[in-house]
Amino acid sequence: MWNKKLHKEIYNIALPSILSNLTVPLLGIFDLVIVGHLGASLYIGGIAVASTIFSMLYWVFAFLRMGTTGLTAQSNGAADCEEMNYCLLRSCLVSAMISIVLLLLQRPISEFAFLIVDATPDVRTHAYTYYNICIWGAPAVLAQYSLTGWFLGMQNAKAPLCVSIVQNVVNVVASFCFVYVFDMNIAGVAMGTLLAQYVGLFLSLYFCKLTYIKERLEFVVNRVELLRQSVLIRFFKVNRDIFLRTLCLVCVTLYFTSAGSRQGEVILAVNALLMQFFLLYSYFMDGVAFAGEALSGRYLGARKYTELMKTLRALFVWGVAFALFASLVYVGVGKMFVTLMTDQVNVIVASATYMPWVYVIPVSGMAAFIWDGVFIGITATRQMLISMALSMVLFFVVDASLSEIMGNHALWLAFVIYISMRGIAQSFLFIQIKRRWL
Repeated sequence: MWNKKLHKEIYNIALPSILSNLTVPLLGIFDLVIVGHLGASLYIGGIAVASTIFSMLYWVFAFLRMGTTGLTAQSNGAADCEEMNYCLLRSCLVSAMISIVLLLLQRPISEFAFLIVDATPDVRTHAYTYYNICIWGAPAVLAQYSLTGWFLGMQNAKAPLCVSIVQNVVNVVASFCFVYVFDMNIAGVAMGTLLAQYVGLFLSLYFCKLTYIKERLEFVVNRVELLRQSVLIRFFKVNRDIFLRTLCLVCVTLYFTSAGSRQGEVILAVNALLMQFFLLYSYFMDGVAFAGEALSGRYLGARKYTELMKTLRALFVWGVAFALFASLVYVGVGKMFVTLMTDQVNVIVASATYMPWVYVIPVSGMAAFIWDGVFIGITATRQMLISMALSMVLFFVVDASLSEIMGNHALWLAFVIYISMRGIAQSFLFIQIKRRWL
């Protein structure tokens, strides 16, 4: 039976989350557009390299957002106002400590990062300029991870969306002024980004205050309760599992890029372009996953297991719809998208050979996105880590076994099997989890 109220709840969280996700690439695009008119390609290279470093750096700490969402949603479902408060405080405390470490170790971090991300000396100089300014935004970025996770756990996806929109607007206006009014070149773009990050943080804190008022929460800090050993152990176990799971994901992503580069510039370009189809799909599916985090966590906290299972079924309805729609769109206009992204004939011709892999990615990866959201919401993070580790190993085994025979097709086959196995493994693991509730 169609549960109108339940699907509306999913819609209210998923839609703002999707829109918020879509603003993420815009931030990088605006920076590239601004420096793209400065008269030297070195500026574009510097931004691209530095942005890659920050993406990898902050990606590792995504547990601050995911872990906070699951724990907060469960406290919300249990109507435990005190614990909702402490979920936010603990996460913000950890994000502050990580930020201090990043700022203290910013030089060795940059040196290590530039060993991984190769760049010419001139490009590296501009990337250093951008990095040395934007690294001071780490406290704002990581604190926003905690706040965004808390908002989602409180069933509020509109606040992160508003923050993303304002942050993008501030970034564009400030970067434009710093570059073209104050003639600061790439340093101006970095200053604009840094300013936008702190504006986003202060706006998040403002929305946090409004949430406290609306939910009638008290901002009480009881040090004994905040640092209670049993709660801290659970908090760090959840975040440890998500951290290790993210490292596995990063390993697959880096290997995918590295394996493509070993096959030449054309294959590297083809893989990079075709991977954009997966990233675009992920922006939409992450929105559904966020709804899964918030709702499944709330129903688990309230011990409403029947409602949780109804939510799970509804999430898969959304997932299947998105997956089929994405596959049909890619089949219909996928080749046109490639021609919009590049005018290099050799890359366009080569991409046609591997385009069928793009068509099956949405359906293959759908279950993994849904289960990730549900597992974060019910804090089944150990099972998430197990499924990711198994899938990662399978990815490497498939590519290593078939690369000499199938070439780049082996890499794409390994990737499709990897995202499929994540969903399959989590399906079996959820059956074991569900037995605890019966």
